[in-house]
Amino acid sequence: MSIDTHAAGAPRHSAGPPPLDPGERRKQARQVRLGRLDLKASPYLYVAPFFVLFAVFGFFPLLYTGWVSLRDWGLIKGDQGFVGLQNFQEVLTDDKFWNAMYNTAGIFVVSTVPQLLLALMLANWLNRKLRFRTALRMGILLPNITSVAAVGIVFGFIFADRYGLANWILQSLSLDPISWRGSRFASWTAIAFMVDWRWTGYNALIYLAAMQAIPRDLYESASLDGASPTRQFWQLTVPLIQPTILFTVIISTIGGMQLFTEPLMFNYGAAGSGSGLENFQTIAMYIYYTTFEGNFKYGLGSAMSWLLFLLIIGFALINFLMVRRSLKGSK
Repeated sequence: MSIDTHAAGAPRHSAGPPPLDPGERRKQARQVRLGRLDLKASPYLYVAPFFVLFAVFGFFPLLYTGWVSLRDWGLIKGDQGFVGLQNFQEVLTDDKFWNAMYNTAGIFVVSTVPQLLLALMLANWLNRKLRFRTALRMGILLPNITSVAAVGIVFGFIFADRYGLANWILQSLSLDPISWRGSRFASWTAIAFMVDWRWTGYNALIYLAAMQAIPRDLYESASLDGASPTRQFWQLTVPLIQPTILFTVIISTIGGMQLFTEPLMFNYGAAGSGSGLENFQTIAMYIYYTTFEGNFKYGLGSAMSWLLFLLIIGFALINFLMVRRSLKGSK
């Protein structure tokens, strides 16, 4: 027989934590809201420094340059007021501007085509089982981290007209020396050597990363079918890394349109004479000379910069469309 120890009518309390007072409930609710806000806002806070720096050093200068391009502005005479598209019209009818565009396109072709072909071959070689391959992969990137000014000075001595190493080799072979700055194609070739020296290894590592993503069983199947290493490279490797090749082509094109330091050092390097500038002056050099080197025509320089920016945007869109079409075709 059990005895009920609770008095009649006494309330029964279930086991559990005591109820929270209103202050504690508000504190917990506030912590939950802060936690949800942290989950939503923290990713934006992590990437905010990039956007702040881009806005200060990228977006604002772009807008300000566009505003200056619509005004007649020089260092001496100051801001002469709004002129609309007059600066753009003057640039598009300037023969020196189109000569600089022609030089820029020519140097790009002479430098980029052999550069990317050599980078492909170099990446294919590094993709094999080699001794010290890590050291080799690091070594081919050394030219890219070398000072561009130092490279320009060294190549200035190599391609000096009178006492350069290149002309010394030509004369040793009983060939006539070349006026590297007096000939358009010769100056393009000299600058292309500087560009290729710097960027071939960089592009080779990009191709190498794409090649290492290709499954090895595809090469094993091709070997069983009797395909030689050369045939595997051109019919298997190259088609599979086509999006990467298109990416490097467009990136090299964008970089080639902004080519500045190499031709500038080639002109004013230790062995440069400053003559023959019309043979290798790029669009970036012409913008620099128009804006800062004696002319100080800020409106014209800003208009040229905006035209170059629009050209780069056009090539970026071409890159996007070509890569998307390539990816759709490979599926």
